[in-house]
Amino acid sequence: MLRRAVARQRTRLAGGSVLIAAHQLCEVAVPILIGVIVDRAVATGSITAMATWICALAALFVVLTVVYRFGARMLMAAIAEEGHLLRVELCRRILDPRGMVTTYQAGELLSISSTDAEETAYLLDYVPRMVGAAVATVACGAVLLHIDAPLGVMVLVGVPVVMIGLQLTAPVIARRVEEQQSQIGRATALATDLISGQRPLQGIGAQRHAADRYRVASRRSLAATLHASRMESAHAGAAAAAGALSAMAVAVAAAYFALAGDLTLGQLITVIGLAQFLAEPFTVLATLPSSVAEARASANRVADVLSAPARRSDHPVSNASAAPSAPSLDVLDASGHLMFCAHPGEMVAVLTADPRDATTLMEALADRDRDTGLSVRVGGLALRDIPYGRRRQALIVEAHRGDLFSGTLESNLSMSGAESDAIAAALIASCALDVVEQHADGLEHRVIERGASLSGGQRQRWTLARALAADPHVLVLHDPTTAVDAVTEQAIAEGIRGLRVARGRTTIVFTSSPALLAAADRVIVVDDGRVRGEGTHDDLVTSDDGYRELVQR
Repeated sequence: MLRRAVARQRTRLAGGSVLIAAHQLCEVAVPILIGVIVDRAVATGSITAMATWICALAALFVVLTVVYRFGARMLMAAIAEEGHLLRVELCRRILDPRGMVTTYQAGELLSISSTDAEETAYLLDYVPRMVGAAVATVACGAVLLHIDAPLGVMVLVGVPVVMIGLQLTAPVIARRVEEQQSQIGRATALATDLISGQRPLQGIGAQRHAADRYRVASRRSLAATLHASRMESAHAGAAAAAGALSAMAVAVAAAYFALAGDLTLGQLITVIGLAQFLAEPFTVLATLPSSVAEARASANRVADVLSAPARRSDHPVSNASAAPSAPSLDVLDASGHLMFCAHPGEMVAVLTADPRDATTLMEALADRDRDTGLSVRVGGLALRDIPYGRRRQALIVEAHRGDLFSGTLESNLSMSGAESDAIAAALIASCALDVVEQHADGLEHRVIERGASLSGGQRQRWTLARALAADPHVLVLHDPTTAVDAVTEQAIAEGIRGLRVARGRTTIVFTSSPALLAAADRVIVVDDGRVRGEGTHDDLVTSDDGYRELVQR
């Protein structure tokens, strides 16, 4: 991942590194130029020389500022673009309809697709800093070598030796940082889970137990963070101390050589300035392993997600242009026998005696991971043989509890890709127009996460409108009217039937609502995984006591 990030942003990275290195060379030139001014202008008393060299120093600062500005802008653009590309890749992989085999929970995936993606991209900041620091160190050593050989040797030999010693701690830092990020991800995952289940927790009075669970996870995260921070702090402290001692050693040696008459006053000032400046690139080089370790740990987690195998393979039909010949649906049992079917233009209601039967059928229709033993055909083609790219147009399974996303009412509808006329028809059929009328900003009304800013009935009608607007060949609904009153439920039942049947689409509704059952062409009664009865709602109410009991309870 890190190599790919460098390769993908190589143009900006190369340009930015050159400019940052030029900035560091300008920083090295500042004490050199001050020393020259002392020896050639101050010592001689020449006003002309003083003015000339002061102008040269001002020009140096202009160049120093300009190259840093453009280098930093170039690198920040590379970091921002790489972070964006990683987030998009992660989002695409996480939302892949084939799913993925991973041990990461939803909260961890959120952390990886945001924090870890950003941290991985920041390697593009560490590389030019390392290049600039290395160039500055070599330049300082070369200048000191020119002024006095022993001073140059102290820098060019001493700094690499100290750096090698500090590098020995890099693997330990990497392991501790990786454990820290893992524990933070787990705490984030648990927090996400608890927040999303806040209402059920309140319902069963389990808030204290949930808080205790999070407290334990948070303490583990804190312990891992402190464990990593101690090592990073010790490493940073050692690096700072080594840098300070190196600068002090160079300064003391320079003072000795100056007293011995080997250095001029200007050269002494240059050496002292370089020794003071040298602490900065030295600290950068010393602390860089810790920063790279964090980027590597994040990159490993990003790579885990991007390389996770798919739960289900995409087996496209041999003819890529093939599509379901008709919007019909067949459900077959484990032995391959037809369990029930729905024909084009037909609305079929399914009533289950046990909610688990409805769950099993919904999972089979949605092609979830669990092996239900059932198989589904759409328009004569096996559901698993329809490429995922075209499956959405063939079949949409709208769960009982659909999610709305942060944005506006309009954005939650437009994601279906429907035209404005189709959206308007869907809003009428789902009796959702009043949701728009109740808000002054209409379709631009803001919707917060999970649609929490809307009532239960409004959320249910809006997700139903979104499913209807998508206009798939086959639409499967699960209890789409449980949060509305009886009058609205009757209107929705008529609206669904009118809209879908007029377009020749197939509709299956899992429900026990008398209004929806009565609107269906046929009602299929499922008990213990088998079809126990079939007919119109009126016929079954009259002739089947068990059916009547299920509908009335």
